[in-house]
Amino acid sequence: MSKGIVKLLAAAAVYAGFAVYLYQPYFGRFAGRQFLIGANATLAALGCFVLSRRWVGSFAGSFFAGAIYGFGPLMLWLNGFHFSIGSLAAAIGWLFCPAAFVPRKGRWNWPGRLLCALPFAAIVLFFELSAGIRLFAMPIQPQLHPAALLGLVAPLVVAQKAGLTIGFYHVPVAAVLMGMAMLISARRFGIMLIFLLGTIGAFCPAFLNVSPLIWLTIPTLCCACLAGAGLQGLISAGAADKKIILAITLVMAGLSIVMLLSAAGCFQLFAGPAGNYDKLLTLTAGMYILAAVVVAFVFFLASAKLRAHPLRLAILCSAMALDIFLSARFIVDKVF
Repeated sequence: MSKGIVKLLAAAAVYAGFAVYLYQPYFGRFAGRQFLIGANATLAALGCFVLSRRWVGSFAGSFFAGAIYGFGPLMLWLNGFHFSIGSLAAAIGWLFCPAAFVPRKGRWNWPGRLLCALPFAAIVLFFELSAGIRLFAMPIQPQLHPAALLGLVAPLVVAQKAGLTIGFYHVPVAAVLMGMAMLISARRFGIMLIFLLGTIGAFCPAFLNVSPLIWLTIPTLCCACLAGAGLQGLISAGAADKKIILAITLVMAGLSIVMLLSAAGCFQLFAGPAGNYDKLLTLTAGMYILAAVVVAFVFFLASAKLRAHPLRLAILCSAMALDIFLSARFIVDKVF
């Protein structure tokens, strides 16, 4: 058995085990096909894992890319609707795989470009067919509003408000920022365009019976893959990368200060009495402090020209795993 298959099976086993841990307390409420909710999260994570292998060479990077998508705030929130919505979200990563892995032909790689339309077409087809059989798996009227973007920096607080949870957990934000810097440096305009199209669709009114919010799966998937690449970048970063690593450290520290000030009642980050969210805001601040400390450690290693890749891998993955483990549990409990 090849190493690639072994890694795939190992990732699938961990994802499946985590899905059982998250949803097992609610198995008694599930009936029939609702048990597929845990399978949806697992398949979504595995699809992103496979897709990220196109750009991410390390197992850790691809593994956490899958975890960030399959067990991220958006996917867990979508699983609160009809099970078929979670299945559609889980399929998005797999549907991008043909475009990612098709052999390049010619300068413009037209086969790959055309195959990029598969996930977009699948979303439209799903909602059109659902409307035809009178299956309204999720509301089609709401669209993404600027206020929901607060979930990008404080998903737990937004989940507490029983609102749309988008974005990523706290420590993974550092990896996403590193991945974005690498994306811009590499001038991957095709990925940027896919990200932009999905984001625009989420802000637009519903059309063709498609809920605007489902388009968020596409930019979220893109960012999850970027997080995997960013994690790999942080692990292997050298002295030439210290400026971007320092900038990420400052962003994480800045976010922690904003959350602490909001928890202290200095201003209202969210509508409603600030005291209702002080503990969650403090927890959020603590996660951002953890992210700042971990990335700062990488910065000092890079500045000193010390590779220490195993040590970097250990601290980055531990911090990210802890964040995902605690945050995903909280969001599932709020959704169900």
